[in-house]
Amino acid sequence: MHAVSLLVLWIRRSAVLWSCCLRVRWFLLLGGLGLACAPIPKGRYTLETIHISGDHQLDDDEIEQVIASRQSPRFLGLFPGIIYDYEIFDRYVLERDLQRIERFYHARGYYHARVRAARVAYHGRSARVFILVEEGAPVILRRIDLHGVETLSAPELERVNSAIKAELPLNKVFEESAFEGAEDAIRVRLQDLGHPAVDVKRSANVDLPRHQVSAGFWVALWPKATFGEVHIEGLGALPEAPVRRALNIKVGDPYSRSELDEAKRALLDLNVFGAVSIEPELGTAVDGGSQQVPIRVRLEPSKLRSVRFGIGVQLDTQRADVHLVAGWEDSNFFGGLRRFLVDVTPGVVLYPTRLPDFQKPERLLPEARVRVEFRQPGFLEARTNALLRAQSSAYPVLLSSSYDPRAPVLGYRDLRASAGVERSLWRLYGALTQNAQVSSPFTYRGELDPDLGTVVISYPELFVSLDVRNDRVSPHQGAYLSMDTQVAGLGGDARDVKLQPEVRGYLPLARRYTLAARASIGLLFPGNYGQTVAPNARGESALLEADRRSWVRDVQLMFLRGFFSGGSGSNRGYATRDIGPHGVVPFYNPGQSVATADCDPRTSSSCHLPLGGFTLWEATLELRYPLLGPLSGTLFGDSSDVAPNQLEFRWNHPHLSVGFGLRYDTPIGPVRFDLGWRVPGLQAPATSDEGQPATIWGLPVAASFGIGEVF
Repeated sequence: MHAVSLLVLWIRRSAVLWSCCLRVRWFLLLGGLGLACAPIPKGRYTLETIHISGDHQLDDDEIEQVIASRQSPRFLGLFPGIIYDYEIFDRYVLERDLQRIERFYHARGYYHARVRAARVAYHGRSARVFILVEEGAPVILRRIDLHGVETLSAPELERVNSAIKAELPLNKVFEESAFEGAEDAIRVRLQDLGHPAVDVKRSANVDLPRHQVSAGFWVALWPKATFGEVHIEGLGALPEAPVRRALNIKVGDPYSRSELDEAKRALLDLNVFGAVSIEPELGTAVDGGSQQVPIRVRLEPSKLRSVRFGIGVQLDTQRADVHLVAGWEDSNFFGGLRRFLVDVTPGVVLYPTRLPDFQKPERLLPEARVRVEFRQPGFLEARTNALLRAQSSAYPVLLSSSYDPRAPVLGYRDLRASAGVERSLWRLYGALTQNAQVSSPFTYRGELDPDLGTVVISYPELFVSLDVRNDRVSPHQGAYLSMDTQVAGLGGDARDVKLQPEVRGYLPLARRYTLAARASIGLLFPGNYGQTVAPNARGESALLEADRRSWVRDVQLMFLRGFFSGGSGSNRGYATRDIGPHGVVPFYNPGQSVATADCDPRTSSSCHLPLGGFTLWEATLELRYPLLGPLSGTLFGDSSDVAPNQLEFRWNHPHLSVGFGLRYDTPIGPVRFDLGWRVPGLQAPATSDEGQPATIWGLPVAASFGIGEVF
């Protein structure tokens, strides 16, 4: 028997429970995948479920995290004992869990909470646990006293009190974690005011009959000091000068904890250290009788060079491709902690294979991208980086979800370059660059339109973001705000102003449940193109034939500078670029008049292609929740629109899509699958300037794959 198809199955039957297998093990060897059913120990019971009732103020998920008893996991959410071992019920562990629940409630401000009952129901070889909680009334924080800060000035005292109130608000439920957080906030704020050592003690007086709490903090302060010498350990073969420049700590500057935290962040941003520790040497200052505090920096260098390699696949209603991803990075390029990376992505598009018909490929369309990036730390200023980027690519432009055998297969060769500076300050990031782009069209199949030529675009760009999320890869709480501003016209063929602000928010509903929201708008103000979009979308393309060359250039520039919506990172009920003005793209019918029957939108996909728009809005609401192990799910609602006129927000074009998705956590981020459904009656009106959106087997849905969250 071949190893690949080996399947060994044995069943051990119980004489008492003849219909239940006490031990069923399947060994399936198929490409290294093994499945196994776990046994139940004799005389024991599996813990099937834990039901908690009466917990109105706290969530089940929060309570389950503080107890030791665990429900038996289920493979695919259905089958217990497969892949994962059973959880065995232990009544002694349950008794301690009841005490843990009461203590957890006390820590959250519910000192009257009691676990009144715990009932266990046995069914076959499994047990179900029922826990009843009586929460009682919470205790409220009514007073905060601060002692030992008499030497502070009035503005300094106000800053300390503000830090306390931010963590521990009055007239709210008193929580021990917030009480501890207020202690840390006092210490950090006083260290920011120049006191290198701060001793804080806290105490709370809980009045249970009156359901209120008084909190007090007692502070002992070290006198204000300045920074002393900086001692660096663990550099290894790395140069010291750029590290000191990034630290930017000078002898004699006022002591500040925030400055030390910012210095740590600056060292981590160099991408050459796996761990950074920056601590004051208070004992050295005391022994020397000095108000200068030496700083000890301990570093653990990471690997300076890395190689990446992978394989990617894309499949949607417009294209199917297979590509390789390879890269090389050096974080100490020619010394000085300069960062240099090269990414190469060769691939091939299987044309015209796509969802949902999976047509047999007629030809292979090669595509490739090469990206080079260089960063010089400490440019002009200690924590400002010089940034150089260049990218060369060749790719097919597939705009339609339907296959038209008469239309040419257009491609573009792009060369892009940018140079500028970037700077981080706390969680604020800014980059100012000058960008240039040269796009030259060609065809993989068919004739290239003689009016279609090379386009050059040049623009400065300012990008600013504020990231206060708790995690960049899988955020659970916090917010992210960004603003992208481009002004084209310093040379090149396009003159415009392009603005795109965006805001994202993350609200924890429970320990692993997240409500995420995103909103963005885009505004494009062109100065020398875009006049053909509105008449084209209204079906007046025949009137544009008089100046066909200008029309072709207009369509080109809108494709490169206009706004589009739809796709895996946008509105997931639509294919890429499905939302927005559609009309005739003349170079998909080279040498023919658009007024002829050959460009009838009812028979030719080249007559209802995306044109791009001037005004964009997008909004998304998403619930993220755990499923099993690294697998999680999401329910989402996406809405967006792209208008053919400037400053035209068409709220009657919501393009509402709802759907669900699956996420599987990996070291490089979650692999995701989303399926979106377009809600009838909440799309564009019948008189819209848009084309017919793509369907899958006739259904108004779209599917997408990707890596990383949508936002």
